[in-house]
Amino acid sequence: MITLISTYQRLGGCFTVDKQFYFYVLNCADQTFYAGYTTDLSRRLSEHNQGTGAKYTRLDKRRPARMIHAEVFSSKSAAMKAEYAFKQLSRVQKESYLSTHKSCIT
Repeated sequence: MITLISTYQRLGGCFTVDKQFYFYVLNCADQTFYAGYTTDLSRRLSEHNQGTGAKYTRLDKRRPARMIHAEVFSSKSAAMKAEYAFKQLSRVQKESYLSTHKSCIT
């Protein structure tokens, strides 16, 4: 189960948004990371684990996946930019990012 924090501290301030867009990271069963964006974290994780999500997570060796990180944004564009930036990082840089950036899931 995913528990969300309703406010999220980002760039020194807290905010709440009406429509939430999330950048999220999964830890797949084969120990790889998958990054994406969504408006519904629980639904998206379920889709990935049922094999109906992204092609990357449809492979049996990648399931089940665990959601290990999520950040909330007020626009789809901002969430997609965060996803793109994360995907450009090396594995070591991704691990560093995950250990230093606050997640909105507990």
